[in-house]
Amino acid sequence: MEQVQSEPEASNFMTPAEPATTEQTSDWTFAAVYTLGFLTLISTFNYLDRTILGLALPAIKAEMNISDTMLGLVSGLAFVAFYSVLGIPIAWLADRYSRRNIIAIGLAFWSAMTLLTGFVANVWQLAGARFLMGAGEACGLAPSNSMISDLVRPARRPLAMSIFGMAFSIASIVFYPIVGWIGQHHGWRAMFISAGVPGLILALAFLTVKEPARGAAERSNQRSAFEPASLAQTLRFLFDSRAFLFILLGSTFMGANTFAAGIWTPTFLMRVHHFNLAQVGATIGPVRGFLGAAGVLAGGILTDRLGQRDPSWRLRAPAIACIALGPAEALFLLTDPKLLWMTGLALTSFLMLLHMGPVFAVVLNVTHVRMRAIASAIMALCATLLGQAVGPLLVGFLNDLLTPSLADDAVRYSLLINTITAIGAGVAFLAALPHLERDAARVARAE
Repeated sequence: MEQVQSEPEASNFMTPAEPATTEQTSDWTFAAVYTLGFLTLISTFNYLDRTILGLALPAIKAEMNISDTMLGLVSGLAFVAFYSVLGIPIAWLADRYSRRNIIAIGLAFWSAMTLLTGFVANVWQLAGARFLMGAGEACGLAPSNSMISDLVRPARRPLAMSIFGMAFSIASIVFYPIVGWIGQHHGWRAMFISAGVPGLILALAFLTVKEPARGAAERSNQRSAFEPASLAQTLRFLFDSRAFLFILLGSTFMGANTFAAGIWTPTFLMRVHHFNLAQVGATIGPVRGFLGAAGVLAGGILTDRLGQRDPSWRLRAPAIACIALGPAEALFLLTDPKLLWMTGLALTSFLMLLHMGPVFAVVLNVTHVRMRAIASAIMALCATLLGQAVGPLLVGFLNDLLTPSLADDAVRYSLLINTITAIGAGVAFLAALPHLERDAARVARAE
């Protein structure tokens, strides 16, 4: 990889110097807003297509007569198998070729697999559809993060990444209640069909987005100097960063937390609080959606403002949010009065994704231009391979283990694993703080 000279003052990991002359005079140009909006909408379908299985689990269990452990395998491991295997090769391509085209192809493929899920006849076909859906969704996160890094300056990335992180909330607010209503009145298969068709249309519309120039938002104007490193060079560079490794650990913990909650919370509400399918969609959608959006935006705005005074707050604030998530999970799961458990649901919804934008922004700001897709893919790999595979599966296994003695309340105690993963994530993010300056200085020297 060719190298360019860095600015001496660029060692501050959160506030790299801006050049006196730059092509980009404003972060929020029409092209930037249009591209970021499109990427956020695509990510919305990414979340929707992978999470509506949780809404359908009770109906699938009744129709196919399978155990909670098998449901955990299908919802978690079957999805992440290809997602994890293909994530890094696709990111390698995204650091070299058109990220827009990679995202469009992936969106069309995973939407087709979502649609086909509505026609499966047994658990093995369901697992196969999830397996292939994961292959398509591997084209989403890493190329999107790489594109966003070229849309806005480093100082504005926490807010841009937080806006992108609102995809989960948009899916919850707008689409989750709709598919819940469809499932209640037309069956679980109709949910997947209705989610898959719009994604196919969106994939074609995404071709109207223009690919941003590599390094367009960086302090260097020598765009051509940002040549791709080899995969081996990239992996050596990333895994020599203790900050990256601790952030990776925290992201893995939060992956287990969010995926376990996404898959099993609908079942929890049905078994413990006796909700029907439509009630679950109408409850989880607005609460997770609106408060999740508020949390994501709060994370971006808070870290943006506090980070101007002390850059360490851009990682300290997400760490505190994750630690606070632990007791909020316990309040949601262990209390019976509706006011209390709804308060717990509201708090978990606000805190669960607050970390995501700032944490990804930290990784983008301490990673070379041509390493960003792979860095994002590695984070997604650990969050999904370990998080989505282990989180839902562990809860399903504990459900089967505890059901003989606790009956429907088993899922209440199985989901307490989320209190541990949330606190563990916060501790890991705090552990990354002492290493950020050294690792950022290493990036500045290498450019």
